[in-house]
Amino acid sequence: MYATNNAYANAGNAYKSNEVMTAPKKKLVIMLYDGAIKNLKLSKIAMEDKDIEKANNAIIKAQNILAEFMSTLNFDDGGDIAVNLMSLYQYMYDRTIRANIDKDPEVVDEVIGMLEELRDVWSQI
Repeated sequence: MYATNNAYANAGNAYKSNEVMTAPKKKLVIMLYDGAIKNLKLSKIAMEDKDIEKANNAIIKAQNILAEFMSTLNFDDGGDIAVNLMSLYQYMYDRTIRANIDKDPEVVDEVIGMLEELRDVWSQI
């Protein structure tokens, strides 16, 4: 039975990988926002459970997504929008650091709200 479960897991991973590799750019951005939001929500659950390691790992995953957003901004074509997004991403990144140090779910909620707004904007484009 383990081999069967492992086969399903591998098939699921292959499907996810294929979905990411073939997704249009807009969908990838939305998927990244969803991933950051999901990980921050998981960090809140871990904080409630007093699972410091799990909370830390989930926040770091969200930080990695924010870092990816920052590293892929195109300042030549994006102009003021890219500059403003950089400031916003940096602010959220800094807030996640603070949330991780203090294990503060309210700070996590602040960042989740910002990410949800950005995701919703991308969904409407």
